[in-house]
Amino acid sequence: MMAKRETIVVVGTGARTPLGFDAASSAAAIRAGISAIQDHPYMIDRFGERMKVARDTGIDMSLAGPERAVEIALSPALDALQSLAVARQAAKVSLILSTGESRPGQKEGFAAQVSAKLRSRLAEHIVLEGGGSTAGGHAGGLLAIYHACKTLRDGKAEFCLAGGVDTYLEPETLEWLDENEQLHSEGNIYGFCPGEAAGFCLLTTLTIARTFGLQPLLEVVGASVASEENRIKTETVVLGEGLGAAFRFLFEDAPIDPVGRIICDMNGERYRGNEYGFAVIRNPGRFKDAADFETPADCWGDVGAASGPLFVSLITEAEARNYQRTPLSLIWAGSENGTRAAVLLGGPRSAA
Repeated sequence: MMAKRETIVVVGTGARTPLGFDAASSAAAIRAGISAIQDHPYMIDRFGERMKVARDTGIDMSLAGPERAVEIALSPALDALQSLAVARQAAKVSLILSTGESRPGQKEGFAAQVSAKLRSRLAEHIVLEGGGSTAGGHAGGLLAIYHACKTLRDGKAEFCLAGGVDTYLEPETLEWLDENEQLHSEGNIYGFCPGEAAGFCLLTTLTIARTFGLQPLLEVVGASVASEENRIKTETVVLGEGLGAAFRFLFEDAPIDPVGRIICDMNGERYRGNEYGFAVIRNPGRFKDAADFETPADCWGDVGAASGPLFVSLITEAEARNYQRTPLSLIWAGSENGTRAAVLLGGPRSAA
């Protein structure tokens, strides 16, 4: 008989989005349907209109590159670590961070630079040991959670701070998106509104959480990764094989109860909607209502690698305020490089 796998729990979250500088305000704005999408101060699209973006108004537009990403990431990372400060016990934390994929305005080595600078800032508050960084794209934040779960189960860390930070607001990036016909506008309704944000989750095993006297916020029921060969911006036709596989891997060891809440990184691009539809067909009977899904990008813009951890914070806020109506939630995201990642989350009572 196989031994039961160690339960992984979320004991802290942090969020900074165009809707709010912490998880509570961001989640409240999403729940109210408030949109942060606005005209860019000066960037003009190919139709002669100002680009539609969602930006962090607390950070000066002149701040760019890794420095801007770190400025966005610092406060939510510290918020996620707050539970350890309350515990008042020495703990070593492994930082696993993702940024957007390499692209114009975000060159090779960007993720490593952001990680190094963020580590330096966090080292003033916590002992960091191990971890890594990747330019994972939209699925990057969920990839960080996936690797954090593996790290914890392998006994290589006591705590993992898994997060993602992304910003599309570099002028070179915006021009590239416009050239690729990916910007949303009246002339291109199937594009998306670029945003910027950061989200973090502090993860540990249930055993260590109890040792430190920490209250689990959620249980990570499962995390999965798969790859899609028929990628966006290619001549192929997507049939949901990669995302469908990510769902299947996730459900193999999951409770038989159907998923009641779905949050994803769909952003208005037709590719993502088509992919999801096929992925659902490949996993019959696993959803209460597969058409009832949430797309926060409608409110805070497309936030790339930050998406997954931010979705976690939406669920922790719902649990904390008693408006989470289902025991199982599915969050998923897909990167342009073909990576698909999904995480299944259960309420804190399931971790007890």
